[in-house]
Amino acid sequence: MSAAGAVAAGRPRGTAGGLRLTWVQPEDLLPHELAASGDEGRDVTALADRWAAAGGDVTAPVSGASPVPAPPALRALAVDLLDAADALPGPDSADEPDDLDAVRATWPSAWDLPTTVERDRLHGAWLGRAAGCLLGKPVEKIPRHGIREILTATGRWPLRDWFTARGLPADVAARWPWNRRSAPTSLAENIAGMPEDDDLNFPLLALRVLETHGPGFTSAHVAQAWLDWLPAGRVFTAERVAYRNLLLGLTPPDTARRHNPFREWIGAQIRADVYGWTNPGRPDRAAEAAWRDAAVSHVRAGAYGAIWVAAMAAAAPVAGDVDAVLDAGESVLPPGSRFTAAVREARALGAAGDDWESIVDTLYARHGHLHWVHVRNNAALVAAALAYGRGDLERSICAVVAGGWDTDSNGATVGAVTGALTGAARLPGRWVAPLRNRLASSIAGFDGIGFDELADRTLALAHGSLA
Repeated sequence: MSAAGAVAAGRPRGTAGGLRLTWVQPEDLLPHELAASGDEGRDVTALADRWAAAGGDVTAPVSGASPVPAPPALRALAVDLLDAADALPGPDSADEPDDLDAVRATWPSAWDLPTTVERDRLHGAWLGRAAGCLLGKPVEKIPRHGIREILTATGRWPLRDWFTARGLPADVAARWPWNRRSAPTSLAENIAGMPEDDDLNFPLLALRVLETHGPGFTSAHVAQAWLDWLPAGRVFTAERVAYRNLLLGLTPPDTARRHNPFREWIGAQIRADVYGWTNPGRPDRAAEAAWRDAAVSHVRAGAYGAIWVAAMAAAAPVAGDVDAVLDAGESVLPPGSRFTAAVREARALGAAGDDWESIVDTLYARHGHLHWVHVRNNAALVAAALAYGRGDLERSICAVVAGGWDTDSNGATVGAVTGALTGAARLPGRWVAPLRNRLASSIAGFDGIGFDELADRTLALAHGSLA
């Protein structure tokens, strides 16, 4: 069809060649905004009715873009309704504060954790993060029952090894296609080092921010680092919206608040580990740093996920067991928030039983209404897997990846905690050797870097934080 024909058919000019940007088109953002506002307790009934009456789909696209772009008039209405949603009064709950001072007011005055960290533990954290991420990459976006069907068909259920396409029946492969960006480099038969992933790109960027600006960096420093070093095509959901907002001239924290229905999704949670590793034994310092990073793109629970992971990452390289790590993470959370309740309940479930499938069934009953990239459901799954895995890397990452939702991000977080608890020298070779001490990245200066060098640079920053 010609460009004129595309316009006549109601498609905006420029889409005829198949380009369909995810996570930023107004008609795709609006259904997510209706869900996000509803979850926050705001009444968006009138907005939803206007959208549906105009022919808009109130069902949010699972993968970030609806199949067909909206006609210009419908897209314009989506923009108006997003503006209207932004103008609605925010959630009024003291249990879920949106500023660091209010969150910090509930923190303990001290933590009973060592502050001396060994390089081997930091090395283990990097390796564990990569291994867990790599395990989850090929099945990202595949639902839990699809993951089980793949594993059963290839004789690998329950999950205890890398995914493989060998022996996978054609009908199962067609029903549950691998993540097309990941499968070529993340299946057992193809692994040759750690391929690029946003779950590793963001820790690399945090390392660069700390090396450049020191522990007193600001949210503006983080935003500038994105623009200087992070390709726009390598960010998704809230980060892609915030990146767009930066290009529109907004600054943090406004970048997290304009037309951003993903503000309480998982993105900031995957960016926080380095802030913990460089503040060993100090969950407070780690959480404060993670909050400043999160403020570029997230609010409330989106930021709680970041400080929770940062606090656990501060404890994991110096703690003696996973309970101390989970205690540290919970200590920085607003005690009355839904996020806190979710991770505490999930931790109790994971610690109390050995029937992982039953545990995950309960989590899905509680949180299955949330999008697979939301922060609460994924944090609950992480907490349960850490408690269930009892510090063992293989048991923990296999459990969390088999649980579905955001498989690579959750695998990375769980792998980082258990890798730090274990230390590089004691990690199982079959999970570490395929990484080949090599990490691919589109961030300049990091492509092909070794995990040993990353451990050295992280240790230098950790020593500096204690000086």
